[in-house]
Amino acid sequence: MQNKQLNISYQVYQSKDELPAEWKSLLQKAIDATGRAYAPYSNFRVGAAILLDNGEVVCGSNQENAAYPSGLCAERSACYYAGATYPGARMLAIAVAACQDDRLTETPTYPCGACRQALVEYEELGGAPMTVIVGSAGRVEVFASVKDLLPFYFDNLEG
Repeated sequence: MQNKQLNISYQVYQSKDELPAEWKSLLQKAIDATGRAYAPYSNFRVGAAILLDNGEVVCGSNQENAAYPSGLCAERSACYYAGATYPGARMLAIAVAACQDDRLTETPTYPCGACRQALVEYEELGGAPMTVIVGSAGRVEVFASVKDLLPFYFDNLEG
């Protein structure tokens, strides 16, 4: 038997104002995207913004549906749109923010497992890490790679 340990390093900023300008702008786009969410059932609005290597920024928001779970998370709506609209463009960074009761959540709202798997596949396609910026009213956390959020991703499919 072996005992192994997993360590993840990430940065914590006390507010978005402490972020480098490019990340601050991306996070603001994610915050703005929360206003375009369709969340009549949960009233939990999530926005995502993805920076591509061609300079484009693609945004997404969660879209709920009465036929749960037919809706789609903000992160997947953004990455699937980016993949369909800009095939071959590498995703450099994604910012995520959530609002409830018309206010940013006090703590970060991380991508769900399905979103993490989708994002890690696009990270693999791009051949380089994708920075993950998760914002809230209380703090902002920055991860160097999606793999920091999903170290044991599903990758053993035979092609």
